[in-house]
Amino acid sequence: MKFKTRLYVTFTTIVMLPLALTALAFCAIGLYLMNVQKGLPVAGIDYTDAAQNMREVINTTDKAYYVLRDQAAKDPSMLANLEYLTNVNTDIAKKSTYIIVRKGEELYYAGNKDAAEAIFSKLPDYGEADLSVDTGLYYDEFDKFVKQVDFLFPDGSQGSAFVVTKTNSLISKHLLVDMFVAILVILVFTSLMLTRWIHTSVFCPIKDLNVAMRRIKEGNFEYALQTDAKGEIGDLYRDYEDMRLRLKESTEEKLEHEKKNRELISNISHDLKTPITAIKGYVEGIMDGVADTPEKMDKYIKTIYNKANDMDRLINELTVYSGIDSNRIPYNFHRINVADYFGDCVEEVGMDLEQKGIELNYCNLVQPDTVVIADPEQMKKVINNIISNSVKYMDKPKGMIDIRILDEVDSIQVEIEDNGKGIAQKDLAKIFERFYRTDASRNSAQGGSGIGLSIVKKIVEEHGGYIWATSKEGEGTCMHFVLRKYIELQNEV
Repeated sequence: MKFKTRLYVTFTTIVMLPLALTALAFCAIGLYLMNVQKGLPVAGIDYTDAAQNMREVINTTDKAYYVLRDQAAKDPSMLANLEYLTNVNTDIAKKSTYIIVRKGEELYYAGNKDAAEAIFSKLPDYGEADLSVDTGLYYDEFDKFVKQVDFLFPDGSQGSAFVVTKTNSLISKHLLVDMFVAILVILVFTSLMLTRWIHTSVFCPIKDLNVAMRRIKEGNFEYALQTDAKGEIGDLYRDYEDMRLRLKESTEEKLEHEKKNRELISNISHDLKTPITAIKGYVEGIMDGVADTPEKMDKYIKTIYNKANDMDRLINELTVYSGIDSNRIPYNFHRINVADYFGDCVEEVGMDLEQKGIELNYCNLVQPDTVVIADPEQMKKVINNIISNSVKYMDKPKGMIDIRILDEVDSIQVEIEDNGKGIAQKDLAKIFERFYRTDASRNSAQGGSGIGLSIVKKIVEEHGGYIWATSKEGEGTCMHFVLRKYIELQNEV
């Protein structure tokens, strides 16, 4: 339940529940007092001993009775005047008192017609009232007190005016005291009930959240909070669960990242140590005069040069990886003609592959004017890293690499396929992960940092494309990546 709804419920409960309970208490107390009053003799009543409520009934009736009695004594013809009777009845109607006038045996006037019809047949006849005592009659079955004034109509007909008061409609002092106590109890009950409800539905969940947040502060991400509650409290619980799971995931990723960083340092140390050891060995050979012929000297120097290049490559990979990890790779996007760009790349890498005895085949199936938006330098890094990987794991006497550019309507697909030793299916899904190497032995011939393909994946995705691999062990591997075409919108004339 939302806090706004809770406020509505609280407000409605504060207003409506006391009102409902007060009305119920009023009815119960009123009925009790009326039961006490029932059966009291009215004629000759002792006002000092009667219930206070009955006194108020009699006093209210007397006010109207004396008006009618005085008018009957002064000018009885006014009691036949309907306008006059209406005015008198209006003055007393708010006090649950009304007038009935009878002419002969017929109802002449009734201030409350429905109520008058019920009691009319029970009213005393003309002349039955003891005007010297001015007593009234109490009708137990109707809960009504009646006083009678007899007079003669202008035409000589006998008439009687009756003042009728409903006894259970007036509030006595006893009723006020009882109602005050009842309302006080009702308000206390309502407050306790609402306090309990708010404590259970608001403060208890907040207390649980405080406990959970302290657990998070202590680094415990296993303390779960589950709830089916709706509204803000339910949202808080669910937001806490989302935060907990994300923090747990982030912490686990951080630990995994630290683990991989340690692996990277170990891998790079291993891969740097191998060429450094080789360089030191060959330099010592030269210093000790082992390279005593021009051929040996040339071989030693070339080996030292190649090992230095290996070290330079590892350092460059580390630099690129650092940029990827912190999203600081600089991109300079341009519109690039696919045919021209990939043609130049093939020509550049072809010479290196030719020196290594690897055959390079190139096939371009896109239109000559096809253009993509790309960073030429970073895209060249993608191609070089993929081809370098293919060369590294080439195990056939006659190596072969095929580069194909395919048209995919609104994009181009680049395929770089080799006939190397291939990748196992269990490793295929992991080769784009940072630091992952299928060659766990890290031998000097094939060892690497394990971040080359993760760099490739990052660059392709930053270009808005995607990359995947297919492979068969013993037959070779094919790398596929897709780049969107650049389509220039033409304004319609």
